[in-house]
Amino acid sequence: MASAPQVPASTDRLARVLHRLRLRSTFYCHAELTDPWALEMPAIADSISFHVVTAGTCWLRLPGGDAVALTAGDLALVPHGQGHDLLGSRDARPGPRVDLLPQHYVTEHYSVLRHGGPPAPGDTARTAQLICGVVSFDEPAARELLRALPDLLLIGGDTVSVASSVKDTLRLMAGELAHPQPGGEAVATRLADILVVQAIRAWIAGDAASTSGWLRGLQDDRIGRALEAIHASPGDEWTLERLAHLATMSRSTFSARFTELVGEAPIAYLTRWRMTTAASRLRTEEVTAARLAVELGYQSEAAFHRAFTRVIGRTPGAVRRDREDAATPSRSAETLPESPIEQRY
Repeated sequence: MASAPQVPASTDRLARVLHRLRLRSTFYCHAELTDPWALEMPAIADSISFHVVTAGTCWLRLPGGDAVALTAGDLALVPHGQGHDLLGSRDARPGPRVDLLPQHYVTEHYSVLRHGGPPAPGDTARTAQLICGVVSFDEPAARELLRALPDLLLIGGDTVSVASSVKDTLRLMAGELAHPQPGGEAVATRLADILVVQAIRAWIAGDAASTSGWLRGLQDDRIGRALEAIHASPGDEWTLERLAHLATMSRSTFSARFTELVGEAPIAYLTRWRMTTAASRLRTEEVTAARLAVELGYQSEAAFHRAFTRVIGRTPGAVRRDREDAATPSRSAETLPESPIEQRY
C-alpha cells in the first residue's frame, strides 16, 4: 500500500498560523452612496480596513497613490491602519471623514450611512453600496502575518483565480443586503469576518511566495524551525547558540540568514515576540505583569516592564486598562447618539 505524500514542514507551519487567525471586530458600516460623493477613511492603528462593493462602482485611493477602481463583487483590504479615500469618481476631491458624518447606529458596532447628492428620478446606476469594516488581530503570529501584507490587497470579483470560497461569501453578503431580513446585518458582519480571513489565505496562496520578511522566514526550512520554537515557548532560555543549534547552522550563518529573511536579529525578534504575546494576553486575560514576567523568562518584573514599554510603547498597566474599560457596560443601542465612530475605539 502506497504511503501518503509527505507534507513539507514549512507548509505545516504556515497552516498552523492560518488556523489561528482570529479577528477582533471593531466596527462595520453599510454605506449607501449617491453621486457626487467622497469619503475620508481615518487611520486606525493596528487594524485592517476592508471594503466590499455590493452594488455600483467606486474608487479607492491610498495616500500618495493613484485611485483604484472597485466594482460590484470586489473586495479591498487596507492593512497597517492606513487612512485612505473612497471616491464616487476617479478625480473626486477628498470628502468628509466618515466617522464625523451623521449615520444610524443599529448597534454600538454597526451603522448605516446614507451620503451623497440626490439621485436623479429612477436613476439607480449612480448609487454605490458597500460594506466597510475595521478589524484587528490580537494573536501574535497573526499580527506578524499582517505585517507582511501589501499596502492594498485587492481581490476582484470577476478574477478567475479568486478562490471559490471568497466568491461564495461575497455572493452571500450581497444577497443579505439586497433582500433584507431580520438579523440580516448580523449575518452580513459575520460574513465580513470570514471574508477577511479568506482574502488573506487567497493572497498567501497566490502572491506570498515572492515576499520577503517574516512569512518567507517561516517557510524557510531552517529559520522556520527557530521561529516556530520561539512561538511555541517564548519563555524558554533562548540564546543565539541554542537557536542556531536548532536550525543546524553556525551562530554567524544563522544570525545572518535570520536577519536577512525576517528583517531583524534573532534576539531582537525574540524580545518583540515576547512583548506582543504579553500585550495580547493583557488585552484578553486576567493576568498580571508579575506573572507574565516569570512566564516569559524575565528575572524581575522591573526588567519585563522596561522591555514591554520600550517595544510596545505603553506600560503593561495601560494595556490592561484598555481591557477593563472595554468590559465596562455601555448603554443600549437604542439610546446611543449618532456620534463619531472614533469615540467608540
